[in-house]
Amino acid sequence: MKRIFLILFLSVILHLFAIDKVYSQNRDNLRVAFWNLENFFDPFVDSTRSYNEYTEDGVQHWTMSRFYKKRNNLYKTILSLSEGNPLAIIGLCEVENTFVTTMLFHETPLKKHNYKVIHYEGDDRRGIDVALVYSIDKLQLINSEAIKIRGPNNRSIKTRDILYAKFYDRVGDTLHCFVNHWPSRYGGEKETIYLREIAARHLKSKVDSLVVNCDDFPKIIIMGDFNDTPFDNSILYVLGAKSPDEFKKDDTLVNLFTDVKKLCFEGTLKHQYRWQIFDQIIISKSLYDSKSLHYVKKSARIFHKEFLFIEDATYGGKKLFRTYVGPKYQGGFSDHLPVYIDLK
Repeated sequence: MKRIFLILFLSVILHLFAIDKVYSQNRDNLRVAFWNLENFFDPFVDSTRSYNEYTEDGVQHWTMSRFYKKRNNLYKTILSLSEGNPLAIIGLCEVENTFVTTMLFHETPLKKHNYKVIHYEGDDRRGIDVALVYSIDKLQLINSEAIKIRGPNNRSIKTRDILYAKFYDRVGDTLHCFVNHWPSRYGGEKETIYLREIAARHLKSKVDSLVVNCDDFPKIIIMGDFNDTPFDNSILYVLGAKSPDEFKKDDTLVNLFTDVKKLCFEGTLKHQYRWQIFDQIIISKSLYDSKSLHYVKKSARIFHKEFLFIEDATYGGKKLFRTYVGPKYQGGFSDHLPVYIDLK
């Protein structure tokens, strides 16, 4: 009798192992990226806004030919970032509208990868928004929304929305994504801290709501240009995103962009001589340690190909090859580097 029971037990274990193996083999590798595109405007006058510097007659003399050059620089970078496996998701910020995002993903060689664009018009003073682009071959969109940032007494803050989207992957796992571009440090780092902490509280509230209302612990990806480092108060304490080394059992979020050595580059943007990491990807603990859809360990990277840089004659070393430096046209890419992780 014991022998029969043992045989049955081993059969069940082997069956479960086989299912898990097939399950893992059938799952696509999902590369998730984020990139601040730096003032990706179309060259047309927007009569609904007072900010029209990026037009042909504006301060930046932004023409259609310059728009196309920037668009081509961006799509070539995204193709390189994909490394032969089209991105599952890329979060974007500093895009003006759906038109520029569609021109990037539907009117270039990227169109063969079947991307869909999610974009909502926000309240930013300059008219720049966040967007999320995903592959319909790898993910199914369930729903999305724009989360407005409100101050005390529900006061409107002229900044970017947080974009939320919920997906199913091809195996049936649910993935919750948040794309962020928190208020800048313009006017002083200390003077603007409270604005980024307000954004962090809004995001934390949404994350906590998912944790409470989902049957299983939700799989969450938070990405963005936070205009703060991983160790600033807004991210580390208000949002509660901890480094993998300091993550504890009761914590919810893991910040994958805390260790420069593991990221293979020293920052995502450079101010004078100093590199900083403002662009980050944060995940829930359920993605960090899971047998189903999970983060591929050590895959978090700052994308830093040579063509994204030029020599820094003022502060030494290299600096980012930008579209403009002040009013001077450079014809480059962005003042930020892309970041990415892999899921499996």
